[in-house]
Amino acid sequence: MPSRPDPKEIEAALLGGEARYTRAEAVRLAGASPEFSSRVWRALGFATRSEDAIAFTESDVEALRVTSRLLENGVVDEEAAIRLARAMGQTMTRLAEWQTSILSTIPLEQEGASDEDRLNTLASIAEGVLPDVEVLLLHIWRRQLAASAARRVAFMESTEDAAPTYFPLAVGFADLVSFTTLSRELDEMGLAEVVEGFESTATDIVASGGGRVVKTLGDEILFVANTAKQSAEIALRLSVGVTTHIDVPDVRVGVAYGPVLALLGDVFGTTVNRSSRLTSFARPGTVLIDEALAELLKDEESLQVEPVRPRHAHGLGKLQPYALRRTFEPVRPQG
Repeated sequence: MPSRPDPKEIEAALLGGEARYTRAEAVRLAGASPEFSSRVWRALGFATRSEDAIAFTESDVEALRVTSRLLENGVVDEEAAIRLARAMGQTMTRLAEWQTSILSTIPLEQEGASDEDRLNTLASIAEGVLPDVEVLLLHIWRRQLAASAARRVAFMESTEDAAPTYFPLAVGFADLVSFTTLSRELDEMGLAEVVEGFESTATDIVASGGGRVVKTLGDEILFVANTAKQSAEIALRLSVGVTTHIDVPDVRVGVAYGPVLALLGDVFGTTVNRSSRLTSFARPGTVLIDEALAELLKDEESLQVEPVRPRHAHGLGKLQPYALRRTFEPVRPQG
C-alpha cells in the first residue's frame, strides 16, 4: 500500500530543494536587514518561524537577495516594496489555493482510489506540470501588466483631472438575488457549484465586453469599464446572461460613473459606494445606473435610460436612479 506523501518532500519538490537555513542564516546570506526581511515575509502572508527552525531554502535566499537589491538600487523604497510584497502574497495565496483545489479533483475521479493514492497523484501532477505552469504564469502576468499600463496611459490622456491612481471609471456591481435563501436550500457542494458557475459566467461576460473584474464576493462581483457604453453592454448582458447559462436566481446590476481611487488592485470612493447602493435598489433582472452614466448614454440609439423613483442612500443623500434597458425592451417596474 502506498504511503502518504511527506509534506517536506512536496515542499522540496516545489521549491527546488530542501530547507537548509534558519531565518538568521537566510538573512545573512541574502545580505538583507533582519527587520526588512521579517516585514517582507509577513507581507507575503507567511507565518513567523522560530529563530532555530530550519525553514528556508536556497530559493528563499535568492528571492530575498533580489528584493534587497531592488531596494539598494533605488528601484523601490521600503514601503513600496512591502506594498508589492503584500499584493503578490495575497494574489498568489488565492491562486495557489485555487489551483490546489482544481488539481485535487482530478484524483477524486479515480474509482477506488485511497486517500494515499489521491495525495500521491496530486503531488506527482504538481511536480510534473510545474515548469509549464511557471511559463504560463509569467506570460499571463506580462500580458496583464501590459494591459494595466495601457489602461493607465489612456486614463491619463483622456482627462486633465486624471492622476496615476485617481481617474474616472464606470463601476458596477452584479449580485445574485435571494442568495441567502438559496444557501439554506442547497448543500455545500450544490452551493459551491452555483457560486463557481456565477463567477465563471460573469467573469466571461465582463472580459468579453472589455471590462475587468476587480473582485468576486461569492454572490456578487465588482467590475469596472473604461467607457460608458462598455459598462452598459456588460451590465445588460449580466442581467440576463448569467441566468441563461446557469440555473440561478435573477441577477441585479447597478452601475455608476465617476472618479475612483485605484489602489492595490481595488477601487475605492463615492462612485463605488453609489454603484453598490444602486444594485441594492434594483429589482431582479434589471439594471440601475446613476445620473452621470445616464447623461453619457442618453444619445445611444440602442439604449434607453428612464428615471425611476428617487431613493435615499445613507451617507450619499438623495440618489436619482435610472433604469437601463435596450431599446424596445419591455419595462420591468422599479417601484
